[in-house]
Amino acid sequence: MAPSAMSRDKNWAKSLSDAQPVPYWLDDPGRPRPEPALTTAETCDLLVVGGGYSGLWTALLAKERDPGREVVLVEGREAGWAASGRNGGFCAASLTHGLSNGLTRWPDEIHKLQELGARNLDGIEATVARYSLDCDFERTGEIDVATEPYQASELRDWYEELERRGLANGVEYLDAEAVREQVDSPTFLAGLHDRRGVAMLHPAKLAWGLRRACVELGVRVYENTPALTLKPYGAGMAVRTPYGSVRARRVALGTNIFPNLVRRVRSYTVPVYDYALMTEPLTAEQLASIGWKNRQGLGDSANQFHYFRLSADNRILWGGYDAVYPYGGRVRAEYDDRPQTYAKLAGHFFTCFPQLEGVRFSHAWGGAIDTCSRFSAFFGTAHQGRVAYAAGYTGLGVGATRFGADVMLDLLSGERTERTSLEMVRKKPLPFPPEPFAWTGIALTKWSLARADAHGGRRNLWLKTMDRLGLGFDS
Repeated sequence: MAPSAMSRDKNWAKSLSDAQPVPYWLDDPGRPRPEPALTTAETCDLLVVGGGYSGLWTALLAKERDPGREVVLVEGREAGWAASGRNGGFCAASLTHGLSNGLTRWPDEIHKLQELGARNLDGIEATVARYSLDCDFERTGEIDVATEPYQASELRDWYEELERRGLANGVEYLDAEAVREQVDSPTFLAGLHDRRGVAMLHPAKLAWGLRRACVELGVRVYENTPALTLKPYGAGMAVRTPYGSVRARRVALGTNIFPNLVRRVRSYTVPVYDYALMTEPLTAEQLASIGWKNRQGLGDSANQFHYFRLSADNRILWGGYDAVYPYGGRVRAEYDDRPQTYAKLAGHFFTCFPQLEGVRFSHAWGGAIDTCSRFSAFFGTAHQGRVAYAAGYTGLGVGATRFGADVMLDLLSGERTERTSLEMVRKKPLPFPPEPFAWTGIALTKWSLARADAHGGRRNLWLKTMDRLGLGFDS
């Protein structure tokens, strides 16, 4: 919601008194023990670097495509410990960071991209069932809500455009009464309900389940094994680790926010720190007071937006708004905790749901995601096609990384497929400039987005210029 709607009541500060500065999803007594580190010299057909969603999906799909293929996966810490275990648990069909972004960048391909995205989400749902992944998967859909009058008008106009373009299938416009029938907040003025395009899940349990499925299919997984170097070796590639090494015919890089082993790829991404709160479980009376009976995910329509959803045990996850870029693009553990953002988020929460006064937060956490200048994943190869990479998911990687894994496997095989034929796959975004230009540009864009939110959505000259160039910064 816009800063003008922020609560001035400081009683919400008490709600943070017991909040643990750790990700709720990872704070689980059922968290599996890590696989041993690599301490020998391995050889394989395919080496996957990274044990988040990107790497796990790549390893799993590689074995499903060819059960006889020898696959090794190395992870610097534990599977799912970073963005894959810290996110909001929204698993969207969109491959383009939302339909608006996709329509702006790839209008000629948007129907194909929507079809591929829907098939990808269906594939995730089928995988969850096939391998009995206990990850609280719920295909509840999502509602984008307007909290300012201009946002309600924009949602109505956007829905009408989707209808004209034949892209409104499964999407419904909700006026104020209809949206508050779904979830009751005095700040909600309208909504767009995507009934099938988004699922909710437990993100860490998805990562742990994918790791288990990989191991059961014969993938050799090594955790606490960072990949240090990547070099050609004969007809393949060699990766050095602290205690061992891997020689592989092909390598797939799923490291995302962490420094890519192909150095020239690094300038295409920057880290953005995102933060979230999790409430204690709501009582039946508290849940009834907000009428959230269909369990959809929600997000508001501001540039600096919030995302929120119910967990399986009826906690509310409330995240977003602040998106923090550290100067120099450094990824450091101390940036994961940001009390000033938690305080801001708590105030916004009770503005949205005043009927939940007295609810406390049990967890507060943050972490880095990788973004690129077009806000959706890009792909490529290196070392004469022996190495493939995917990065830049910008916060919607829970679902899109499975598609990215398929793209990397297609590229490594040299196949021309419906995926590799896409302009989205064939072309890359513009890289970010060096410092201090990157920090200055991002800071100016963030200031401009906040100003637009406070002034009826009106975009200043800087934002209009970024729009024309296809650049910007998405919170």
